[in-house]
Amino acid sequence: MDKIQLLKERREALKAAGKEVRARIAALVDEDSFVELAAFTFSTTFFGEDANGEGIVTGFATVGGYPFYIVAQNYAQFDGGLTKAGCEKIVKALDAAEKQNTPVIYLLHSHGVRVGEGVHVLEGIAALLRKATALKGSVLQFAIVDGDVYGSSAALASICDVVLFSKDGVLCPNSPLVLSAKEGKNLKPAEVGGFAALGHTALPAVQAADMRDAASKILRICDLVKVAETEADLNEPLPPLNENAGAQALMALFEEKIELGAQSYPEVKTVLGRIGGIAVAAVVFDDAKLTEGTVKKIRSFAEFACCYGLPFVTLVDSAGIEATRAAADSALLKEISEYLNTLDAVTTAKVAAVTGRAVGLAYSLFAAKSAGFDYTFALATAKISLFEDQAGAEIELGERGACEVYADANADPFNAARGGYLDDVVEPQFLKQYLIAALETLK
Repeated sequence: MDKIQLLKERREALKAAGKEVRARIAALVDEDSFVELAAFTFSTTFFGEDANGEGIVTGFATVGGYPFYIVAQNYAQFDGGLTKAGCEKIVKALDAAEKQNTPVIYLLHSHGVRVGEGVHVLEGIAALLRKATALKGSVLQFAIVDGDVYGSSAALASICDVVLFSKDGVLCPNSPLVLSAKEGKNLKPAEVGGFAALGHTALPAVQAADMRDAASKILRICDLVKVAETEADLNEPLPPLNENAGAQALMALFEEKIELGAQSYPEVKTVLGRIGGIAVAAVVFDDAKLTEGTVKKIRSFAEFACCYGLPFVTLVDSAGIEATRAAADSALLKEISEYLNTLDAVTTAKVAAVTGRAVGLAYSLFAAKSAGFDYTFALATAKISLFEDQAGAEIELGERGACEVYADANADPFNAARGGYLDDVVEPQFLKQYLIAALETLK
């Protein structure tokens, strides 16, 4: 037997079986930079040698000249189904990424698991999810949802630091066919798990037009995670903020930025960006109520800041918890306690600015020095109070006419500053300079 010829035949069979997935990888990475790992790995417990890579392709490559490990699901093999050997193959790639402190990109397209292995694949999935979770805070992990991603692969995506959706990307823990059968409707996959449909997941997701756009966004995020400074005009005022200090206007504080999770709870914007050249994880409130979902989103982003050593900045405009039965019967209070635990774990700079309203717990959680914030500012136009208005105070305290202390005049931020709770009350157009000064001092 000609072993060299046999190798060539096996390699050609492998390439043929993975033609589509290798084309996706090539569209993402720098030309001719992909080096495959464990190419001939396949399951020996259920499938034969014709598995040709078993639906998983792993390796390393450069994107924009920077190294990444690549894990790609080959939908052409078993609908991208996971097996125990496939999970072990991915874990080996993650072990190498951890050892070399190199980010990971997952190209996901899968309808779940191969049922033939039964509990064996479930053990493999547990090991894979545990390993991916252990990497958080060590190396960045990106998931590109490039087609249908169901079941265990969806769980893997949820662990990642950022999830990028292609135009055809669908992420769902169950197949839409199963959901359609249960609801008696013909649900389209995009209605169930498309980017626009995931409004309550708090996933740190962004959209990508194609693989090149995904590569560009991944490089931007990697660059923004670096705390190293870039050149910026540190003294330029922003006069429009004197007229309008709303969430959209506050985006001018960042020289560069990318919003993560815009599809979910948009009243709270989680922004990875640079202020005065310094990389920060910033939460921009857009007249937001505190709900289970909004606090969960903020907690997850604070965890991201903690993992990667980023300063945590809050720009607060919130009327606090809405008085509804839905708020009362939710996991809101549990999320608040988890958020406080996470905030306490953030050892980098924590800077808050009250840009609109900070009512009740909105102040206590996201601006108070006693919660752990190092520097706290308020705009001269801001409002800090126990209650949203005097009428609310009267309802809460049950004594009509006895709550003038909660009128707008007495919610002036100077009252908080007088008690030593604010470092300064600033003119809106100069907010950026104060933020930069605080970040520089705490750096």
